Amino acid sequence: MNHDTYDNAYIAGILNSVKTIAMVGASANDVRPSYFVLKYLLAKGFSVFPINPGQAGKEILGRVVYARLADLPEPVDMVDVFRGPAAVPGVVDEVLRLDPLPKVIWMQLGVRHDEAAARAEAAGIKVVMNRCPKIEYGKLSGEIGWTGVNSGVLSSKKPLMRSGFQSFGVRQK
Repeated sequence: MNHDTYDNAYIAGILNSVKTIAMVGASANDVRPSYFVLKYLLAKGFSVFPINPGQAGKEILGRVVYARLADLPEPVDMVDVFRGPAAVPGVVDEVLRLDPLPKVIWMQLGVRHDEAAARAEAAGIKVVMNRCPKIEYGKLSGEIGWTGVNSGVLSSKKPLMRSGFQSFGVRQK
């Protein structure tokens, strides 16, 4: 797969199918990007499990923190990686040991590792690299003012509302 660009339908399909997310590299520091992405995803109705060995057993935004993916109490649909590119092969190794496998490995802005992505894709896992689910959700849902991203969605029609704070839902384009 070409990971230089992603079709909106590919991203929307992922965001519409995912319900549970493990966030590797979640931070308890409220000024870190992983903290506000975690907060945003929770507000959109996703069930997010923070993964951070240094915070294991504590809570971030009311969610218990786990040391590693193998410690999760239930399977997840997506693993969101908030670690540097050098950590990605190890994260993919952990993911490939899970049963069942998640549907998606999502690497945050600035995070790309083509070899690890190829291994995940060979196992049937979709991969997104160098993107943020918060930004992509906001772009595809038309939340222009909320996220600061011009979604290109302009309409006089009333948006289809879902439950949750300012949750318009992701639209297929």
